Amino acid sequence: MSPFRTLRLAIAPALAGLLFHVPSGASERAVIVTASYLLDAEAGVLREAPQVTIVGGRITAVGHQGDPVAGDALRVDLPGLTLVPGLIDMHVHLTKDPRYDGGYRRYERSDGFWTVLGVANAWKTLEAGFTTVRNVGSEDYADVALKQGIEAGIIPGPRIVPATYAIGATGGHCDTTSFPPSVQTAERGVADGPQALRAMVRKLRKYGAEVIKFCATGGVLSKTDAAGAQQYSLEEMKAIVDEAHMLGLRVAVHAHGTSGIKDAIRAGADTIEHCSLADEEAFSLAKARGTWFSMDIYNDDYILAEGARNGLFPESLEKERAIGRRQRETFRAAVRAGVPMVFGTDGGVYPNGDNARQFATMVEWGMTPAQAIRSATTNAARALGREKDVGAIEPGRWGDIVGVEGNPLVDVRLLQHPRFVMKGGEVVLRDPSHP
Repeated sequence: MSPFRTLRLAIAPALAGLLFHVPSGASERAVIVTASYLLDAEAGVLREAPQVTIVGGRITAVGHQGDPVAGDALRVDLPGLTLVPGLIDMHVHLTKDPRYDGGYRRYERSDGFWTVLGVANAWKTLEAGFTTVRNVGSEDYADVALKQGIEAGIIPGPRIVPATYAIGATGGHCDTTSFPPSVQTAERGVADGPQALRAMVRKLRKYGAEVIKFCATGGVLSKTDAAGAQQYSLEEMKAIVDEAHMLGLRVAVHAHGTSGIKDAIRAGADTIEHCSLADEEAFSLAKARGTWFSMDIYNDDYILAEGARNGLFPESLEKERAIGRRQRETFRAAVRAGVPMVFGTDGGVYPNGDNARQFATMVEWGMTPAQAIRSATTNAARALGREKDVGAIEPGRWGDIVGVEGNPLVDVRLLQHPRFVMKGGEVVLRDPSHP
């Protein structure tokens, strides 16, 4: 068991006593956060002796210790820590866990089990320092339910941008292809043809989607398709993207294969997920059109180490062995080419809460620590279209702050062990061993 997991379990029973909360009804009272350093993620530099003022959940000032403050302000002093903007994961599945849903194992559980699992995963993700996530696919509109529960103060969790169902072609990666024809499954995200796809986008938005996700190519964890095979035509992709953009929604596209990646970019998608077999032409298209790549390059380690034990289909493990390293090599080439990048882990393919492990993998495969951190802060906020709310510690944005012990620009692995997490001016994790 990791030290952070041990810490999380140790503090949970005494949550109310160990954590500092803004009292109910006192939301306009200033909260002052001080620390040894503050990371300016955009500039990639540390600033000494910061003092952050938060009122009503939003940052109103970022100055220096000793600046005048209101006499009745609540103080959170964090000597020895570095303040980092609340982290953003652009690709998670909070209602998944590889230990329960590998292969046919997911059919051993009640339909409602996955929403219950999502409650636990939302908490773990927030404690891990990820104060905003984009949930790109869940069944039964469970990500909308989680978002509503969090916003109502019923359960703890990050800010969620829900996609509801991922849209997929009949027989494709986002369809169920592991049963014979005699077993019928209700695949509520499956649609074919431009008109049906436009209608699907409208339906998902009606029931709470704030981003649209569709599967342009095959995938690794589906049983029967080839990961690189294109599954929607350019015309179909354009119908999805045009409809979503008309409704004010951004679009994320699952795409491993080369042709599917390029057609998704041509169709106007906002982010491409996985991008395993992208080529130089895809890099050029992405740069020219401002399309973000979201590449989940950590989870290959987990899948290959634990997949068989978790019950993954042998076909899936074979696809992962074939594509995992190629995806990492593509990542390195994309970084060198200057493709815009955001941080997306595919949380749920590995246990949610371990999101920050990907930072070290990104650095190993070509990013600087500053670039990796930027992908999960300012870049991600821009890709979400929420740069006025999240992604930086600056006036106007939510008071979402993570504290780590040391300099993450030197050792990005420090982000795996946050000592402090604040969301909207309220402390949700504070290591009791730290002053």
